[in-house]
Amino acid sequence: MAKTLRDVAIGDTCVVAKLHGEGAVKRRIMDMGITKGTEIYVRKVAPLGDPMELTVRGYELSIRKADAEMIEIA
Repeated sequence: MAKTLRDVAIGDTCVVAKLHGEGAVKRRIMDMGITKGTEIYVRKVAPLGDPMELTVRGYELSIRKADAEMIEIA
């Protein structure tokens, strides 16, 4: 099974390899600036694991675990 953004530890940086999902969900992820080849830094994760706080393209972003599972990393 491929690693997803949900598997990345706090303080680590990863690169997006592929986006999964269909239609509006995939479009929303891409609109947030998360596209193939983008570097993502995992800043922190909420105590219950949802949401995750990321730094993407110089800005801070929070996403749900369900969305993070759709982002395959290299």
